[in-house]
Amino acid sequence: MGHVDISSVSYYLPDGRPLLDEVDLRVGDGAKVALVGPNGAGKTTLLRIVAGDTEPHGGTVARSGGLAVMRQFVGRIDDDRSVRDLLASLAPRAVRDAAAELAAAELAIMEVDDEPAQMRYATALVDWADVGGYEAEAGWDQVTDTVLSVPFDRAQFREVRTLSGGEQKRLVLEALLRGPEEVLLLDEPDNYLDVPTKRWLEGELAGTAKTVLFVSHDRELLSRTATQIASVEPTPAGSTVWVHGAGFATYHQAREDRRDRLEELLRRWEEQHTKLKELVFTLKNKAAFNDGLASRYQAAQTRLRKFEEAGPPQVLAREQNVRVRLTGGRTAKRAVVATGLELTGLMKPFDLEVWFGERVAVLGSNGSGKSHFLRLLAAGGSDPDREHEPVDDVVVAPVAHTGRVVLGSRVRPGWFAQNHTHPELAGRTLLEILHRGDARRSGIGREAASKALDRYELVAAAEQAYDTLSGGQQARFQILLLELGGATLLLLDEPTDNLDLHSAEALEAGLAAFEGTVLAVTHDRWFARGFDRFLLFGADGEVVETPEPVWDATRVRRSR
Repeated sequence: MGHVDISSVSYYLPDGRPLLDEVDLRVGDGAKVALVGPNGAGKTTLLRIVAGDTEPHGGTVARSGGLAVMRQFVGRIDDDRSVRDLLASLAPRAVRDAAAELAAAELAIMEVDDEPAQMRYATALVDWADVGGYEAEAGWDQVTDTVLSVPFDRAQFREVRTLSGGEQKRLVLEALLRGPEEVLLLDEPDNYLDVPTKRWLEGELAGTAKTVLFVSHDRELLSRTATQIASVEPTPAGSTVWVHGAGFATYHQAREDRRDRLEELLRRWEEQHTKLKELVFTLKNKAAFNDGLASRYQAAQTRLRKFEEAGPPQVLAREQNVRVRLTGGRTAKRAVVATGLELTGLMKPFDLEVWFGERVAVLGSNGSGKSHFLRLLAAGGSDPDREHEPVDDVVVAPVAHTGRVVLGSRVRPGWFAQNHTHPELAGRTLLEILHRGDARRSGIGREAASKALDRYELVAAAEQAYDTLSGGQQARFQILLLELGGATLLLLDEPTDNLDLHSAEALEAGLAAFEGTVLAVTHDRWFARGFDRFLLFGADGEVVETPEPVWDATRVRRSR
């Protein structure tokens, strides 16, 4: 049994702007409540408040049952944590603390094998057994065997950063769904997952007895799992939450009906407000010549004051208006040509021709080499000329391969990578990045930069550092940099993962108007409908073209 009760929670950004305004939300026992809303509206912050990572500036959070959290960064872990460290961090506090002490004791005895170190290690082993550590390891063995196809004793010291984004996500999801905690907080659990794994997640969420509060932008997953939709609605005073008590299928119509009702209430309030002000004005003029009307004038003033103190009905959330203007330019007819291309250790040799203007969706399971393929193109191919340099300063790691892949004349790659942290942008404000430019992208004036940010609904965050933005805001800003960089070949690695629904639709419209070539790795079933060709990285190591999207490709089996 577990529930979460959020009452009048408010939160302010470091610059003083309100982010959340007296948010109320109850997640009942066994409910699957999806948080939806624009990027930057405060969804992740609200989850952090519930998790206890962030203190609210007002309000309270109450819950029953054990709590487990999957944070947004899972999928792009790039530090030296091991698989054991990651799984232990998801366990109940007693197991977590005992695991940390056991690891420290093991390290101490390896450094100095004396009696105190041996006693500490022995005590740590006893404590590990007492808190159920060996039982936890048995569960972790099932997790690593399912996700990595190896037992825990072989996988435990592997660095998490060597796993793909999808493997990191699946590892955490398997551990949480098998774990003892009754309440789960999942921040975009579907990101980085291939479609078979998304379908697995849909089934697990729908079937689990756990209480789940999650953020997602995947419409298919929302429609199959959410029992309620909690819509985060930005207003000038901070975001509020409106709860639709049914599933995603009826959410959009219910939200439109609610907006219509609020607009009608606001119209009536304004009409009544105007009538009261006119009455006060009229009685004021008449009372100046007729003392008998003074009491009526005072009564009208009191009525107006109370009406204004009560205030208008709920303020409507402003609808987003993201406008993507990817321009591109003419290039050689053959934009990408691969001959006998083999991604070492990943896929077998294949040939490929991509023509100017084509939209190619690159499909397949996680770990099949799709992102490596895009990264090879982002670096300019096998033997890039100067004209094939990326449009920004991002450092592209080399990709081991045999055979050749070359880019056509005037083809300049612009690379959007789902798991790239962009350290070159960290600590810099959005205005500064646009104003100063970089070695390959010219800077623009502050007024033009502000207008560009406004088109991407980022002008309010203009003075924020890039690394303080939400995942969706970072994704929108990266797309803006591609737009300003003048790329003629867009290489998009899971571009819709962090985008809210409106932003994803704006990106689709921008790609439709783009004069150039697009290759996109995607597991977004809706997004893939706008593509011309489908390139499948198959489980047998073959790369083949298919007439329609293929979503049931199994994982490539390799020795691990």
